[in-house]
Amino acid sequence: MRVLLVTHGTRGDVQPFVALATGLLAAGHEPVLAAPAAFGPFVEQHGVRFAALDDGPNRMLDDPGRLEPVLAGKGGNGRRIAAMLSVLREAKPAMARVLTDMAAAADGGADLVVHQANSPAHHVAEYLGVPAVPVGLQPVWVPTRAFPNLMLPMRVPAVCNRMSYRLNALALRSFAGAIDRWRRDTLGLSRRRYRHDSLRRPDGTQATLLQAFSRHIVPPPADYPSWVHTTGFWFLDSGEDPVPSPELSHFLATGKPPVFIGFGSMPNTDPAQVGRLVSEAVRRAGVRAVLASGGGGLRLEEQVDDVFVVDQVPHDWLFPRVAAVVHAGGAGTTGAAVAAGRPQVGCFFHVEQRFWAQRLHAMGLAPEPIPVRDLAADTLSEAIRRAATDVARSRRAEDVAQQIRAEHGVARAVELLESEAAGT
Repeated sequence: MRVLLVTHGTRGDVQPFVALATGLLAAGHEPVLAAPAAFGPFVEQHGVRFAALDDGPNRMLDDPGRLEPVLAGKGGNGRRIAAMLSVLREAKPAMARVLTDMAAAADGGADLVVHQANSPAHHVAEYLGVPAVPVGLQPVWVPTRAFPNLMLPMRVPAVCNRMSYRLNALALRSFAGAIDRWRRDTLGLSRRRYRHDSLRRPDGTQATLLQAFSRHIVPPPADYPSWVHTTGFWFLDSGEDPVPSPELSHFLATGKPPVFIGFGSMPNTDPAQVGRLVSEAVRRAGVRAVLASGGGGLRLEEQVDDVFVVDQVPHDWLFPRVAAVVHAGGAGTTGAAVAAGRPQVGCFFHVEQRFWAQRLHAMGLAPEPIPVRDLAADTLSEAIRRAATDVARSRRAEDVAQQIRAEHGVARAVELLESEAAGT
């Protein structure tokens, strides 16, 4: 089975698809992963064929000031919504280049197209005449009465929960003009009803949706339809024996397990200030720490005792070796920390991350989440102390980890894709 996988965004959007691709390879299939060009080396080091897409809107991450009103929510909901609309307008020309590359990725043909639900790759599947399977990395695509759309920047009454999911269609329609031109001029497809709904097939019936997270973190609501499958997280195995730097190995071996602190790809207008705040919180909490500078969310300008700075390190290797994990609350890092059986502290930038952080707190795996805009040394140090030293919370994290590891999300997703391709 030839499978074209399509994703776009940051590392958190790409890594689950690399995990799925390796699972397809192990099952004897032929995956090709189309993703932002910057991730080419990362994809290929796992033995996966790569099709480069223009980095497109990802370039906005190089200008943190442009995204900060959206991510941090400074200035209230009105400013956040205005900033979100502005970012969508700026992203349109960049998306045009992504669409051109997406069509080129289909030149080799495929028996199945698997894509992020927010991607227009279902048009490519229609062009090829093969099934499309959308993927949700967050529970934002299926209307439910159980909780509102996570992307909504304000609270709504419970009676409005299902209605709030209309926000998805409004966001996707901001690109409708460019996508219709691409669909007509490049793919040669005619207009049809539901063409901008990635959860529907060309005939209007519902597509199979894979949700790449755990039912133990987000229990499927009773009103979810049968075409929704929550498989478990798609974890990427970093290898049998990933070797970190000798310096990191020495740091881990010469003291109590440290706390991991990293904010992934989240941009920040003053990473040095965040670095100073974090190092002060570590000092006050009386712990050692591994700090990941990652996408630039934090930076230390001088050496600090009992703090080791890395650019990035495989989470599946490091997290079992730490006492707690402090992070922005993305689905991928949340899943990796839960699978490692470690308590967490969520310091969220935006509403989707807030949801994961709140779920962890509700499950007893983390203290109260902290919005990054309210981050302070005293509140962070207290959260770190509580996460790293609470024995009951650590035991709870170990219990949940056993459930998460038993799901085998990638294997389940491969089974579902095989059934989809076979028409069963």
